[in-house]
Amino acid sequence: MTQANSGYDLVVIGSGPGGYTAAVRASQLGMKTAIVEMDENLGGVCLNWGCIPTKALLKQAEMFRLFQRAEEFGFSTGKVEFDWKKLIGRSRDVSAQLTKGVAYLMKKGSIEVIHGRGRLTAEKGIEVFEGGSLPEKLQTKNILVATGGHPLSIPGVTIDGDDVLSSKEAMVLSEQPASVAIIGAGAIGIEFAYFFNSFGSQVTVLEAESQILPREDEEIAAALEQSLKEQGIAIHTGVRVSSVAKAKGGSVNIEFGAAGAGKSEKLTASKVLMAVGVGGNTEGLGLETAGVHTERGAIVVNGRMETNIKGIFAIGDVVGPPQLAHVASAEAVAAVEFMAGKERPELSRDSIPGCVYCQPQVASVGLTEKQAIAAGHEVRIGRFPFAASGKARAIGETEGLVKLVFGSQYGELLGASIVGSEATEMIAELTLALTLEATHEELLQTVHAHPTLSEAVMEAVGQALGEAINI
Repeated sequence: MTQANSGYDLVVIGSGPGGYTAAVRASQLGMKTAIVEMDENLGGVCLNWGCIPTKALLKQAEMFRLFQRAEEFGFSTGKVEFDWKKLIGRSRDVSAQLTKGVAYLMKKGSIEVIHGRGRLTAEKGIEVFEGGSLPEKLQTKNILVATGGHPLSIPGVTIDGDDVLSSKEAMVLSEQPASVAIIGAGAIGIEFAYFFNSFGSQVTVLEAESQILPREDEEIAAALEQSLKEQGIAIHTGVRVSSVAKAKGGSVNIEFGAAGAGKSEKLTASKVLMAVGVGGNTEGLGLETAGVHTERGAIVVNGRMETNIKGIFAIGDVVGPPQLAHVASAEAVAAVEFMAGKERPELSRDSIPGCVYCQPQVASVGLTEKQAIAAGHEVRIGRFPFAASGKARAIGETEGLVKLVFGSQYGELLGASIVGSEATEMIAELTLALTLEATHEELLQTVHAHPTLSEAVMEAVGQALGEAINI
């Protein structure tokens, strides 16, 4: 492949949530578009090895937990068993269905799919390498880099896919591990802790920060930690892992301890899951050749998602935190619309929700209480526990609470955090409220259906004002 293909308005490198969303939006705007993907399946990490298949696994874990509570709801089931291979197989089937859906969207939008590894050239073009053949050269008005990310590890520890796993290997283990040590208690680490523990694996979580889910509100994180411990998960916060080494019998030895404590603890596990973060896939893209600026491994972009080189844009994990699929998709739409000359605001970073899909779930948007105070706000806090919710009582999901942070002077919503059943669905209302700069009065005067879990939002507002009815 040596011919030069010209005439594109946009070539996207990467077909994850950001990449394929950008391609579809560009097609809608009449742009001749191609997408370059080095893997056989479209959809990137999210559809193939991340968001979607993990949520399938977590739903199965939730169902297994619910089956074990059958007597609480008046059912007699006998011993409930599971088939590990079928559990894993279902998640792969769900993933496959969605990747086929992305392929259909490409055909529907007349978007050309070119398989191979894309690299930028000095002439603002793209070379696509496939196998050992000569590169195919693409010429285009605009380039969008959407190559996603990869799991990071701690210094001195290599993710080998056998003893030390990334999330990719963890979700397709052929046999259930007897025990798992998870290094990192962010969303990925906590979700896998819940999954493995639900099916009976002994799970230990090791986190360097002082709390699990370090980006979340302290009160919400503490509530989740208590729940996970009650479920049987061992959690150590404020500790550093000093060594990970293979042991006899196929197990792994982990040594860890509190920083500066002068002593360490030892742990042996069947598998180690590395969940310390994600780095952008910027290597081998020809960024230096094209003159694109990077900083600390991330591509530098402006509010239009454009790099320092006119016509070269970047989105998603390669531009740094927050590294979330819905952020990449929103950035994709913004970048393409700016390319097309549409009048629109830059993407706001103030109302991006974050979700954790263990049980109980965690979801948040905006500022935590601590962040709001640090930013100079005088705050008013509203809380409502699900234990006081009629719907939560009816469905047997009384763990957790809604916590809202308001500015005292004007009553504007500054942030929201939820821990509890369906928190990841409930956060949408509060994300919209934050986007629309809603006040506590507007939220309180919004009629919420009864009985619903979302009534807890209204009640939390009332509690902040001293007007809550049910607490």
